[in-house]
Amino acid sequence: MNHSLTIYALLALLLATGKYVSGQNNGGNVSGVVTDSFFNGIANQAGRGCAGKGFYTRAAFLQAIQLYPNFGTVGSADDSKREIAAFFAHVTHETGHMCYTREINKAIYCNSNKQWPCTPGQRYYGRGPLQLTWNYNYGPAGQALNFDGLNNPDIVARDPAISFKAALWFWMNRVHTAITSGRGFGATIRAIHGGECDGGRPAAVTARVNYYTSYCNQFGVNPGPNLRC
Repeated sequence: MNHSLTIYALLALLLATGKYVSGQNNGGNVSGVVTDSFFNGIANQAGRGCAGKGFYTRAAFLQAIQLYPNFGTVGSADDSKREIAAFFAHVTHETGHMCYTREINKAIYCNSNKQWPCTPGQRYYGRGPLQLTWNYNYGPAGQALNFDGLNNPDIVARDPAISFKAALWFWMNRVHTAITSGRGFGATIRAIHGGECDGGRPAAVTARVNYYTSYCNQFGVNPGPNLRC
């Protein structure tokens, strides 16, 4: 038996049925879904006075995903599209269609944490596409991405590439398995903003779900079960 031909035949079958998505082709897979038209369809809704107008770019996003080859590549092609739709649904909601680079209600958000202690004078409010918040997120994100998250958290709102890298760091470490494990979009809401769940802020949950289902429709995939948390 020619085992090489058998392997190639199996791979061809998996590709044809959408059961195989190669992480090493992350840039190609994801960029083929996150087209200029899709990305700009969100970003162009930001008004002229928005800090995020022109700050959030598809190029910065595509640069950031190179660090995370499992983003949008786990499971079938439809599973991958659902993850991408989920990510951008939260980005849209958190930033107001990529309008905000910094949270409106700026608090200190300092948690007593020996490993990631707050720097006096710094505030760890939400910044970037997913509004990264708290010192215990800024610290490890900075360590992973080579920026000083505790002493210079505002770089997440000033450097487009770091901004998307930080958002994807949070997603892959805190949210990724919620969507790839089949628990549904509702689990991603709980991972990002659990306070909205269980009747906390039903209107916010509905807004996130509406963005998600809209993007799934654009990608031609079923949004799946368990949309709310």
